[in-house]
Amino acid sequence: LVSWNGSSFDLPVLTYRALLRGVQAARFWESGEQDPAFRYNNYLSRYHWRHTDLMDVLSGFQRRGRVSLANMACLLGLPGKLGFEGSQVWEAWQSGNLEGIRRYCETDVLNTWLIYLRFAQLRGLLPRAQHLEEIERVKALLRASREPHLAEFLAAWEKAP
Repeated sequence: LVSWNGSSFDLPVLTYRALLRGVQAARFWESGEQDPAFRYNNYLSRYHWRHTDLMDVLSGFQRRGRVSLANMACLLGLPGKLGFEGSQVWEAWQSGNLEGIRRYCETDVLNTWLIYLRFAQLRGLLPRAQHLEEIERVKALLRASREPHLAEFLAAWEKAP
C-alpha cells in the first residue's frame, strides 16, 4: 500500500467508513497475533513497509519536513494538481460532482505512483533503466486512454522541464 499522507488522512477515513459499514479487514489489522510475518512488518506501524506513506518517509517522519503532494510532484516535473484541490472535494460531493472527484483522485494516484517510482529508484529497488521503462508504461497507458483529464495530465507532464 502506497500513499501520500495516507497515515494521517486516507487510512483513518477508510477505517471510519469500514466501522460504519461493518467491513471486516483482518489482514489490515494483523500485527502478528495470527501471522508472525506481520509482527515486524504490518500496515499499522509507522516504520514498517506494508504501507509506505511517502510524505512521512520522505520527510524523515518529521512534521517540519513535510511537503504537499502538489509541491513534491511539481518539484519532480510532474503535473501535480490540475485545477481541483482536496479542499474542494466536500463541496463537489455535496453538489453531486462525483465525476470531478473521480478525476481528482485518479490524477492524485498518478502523481503518487510516479513519486513512488522515483523513491524506489532512490532506494536502489528499481534500477534507472527499469524506472524509465515504468515511466514509459504509464505514458503509454495515458496515451491510450480516452479520458480528457488523463490526456491533460500527460500534456502537462510532457511540458514540464
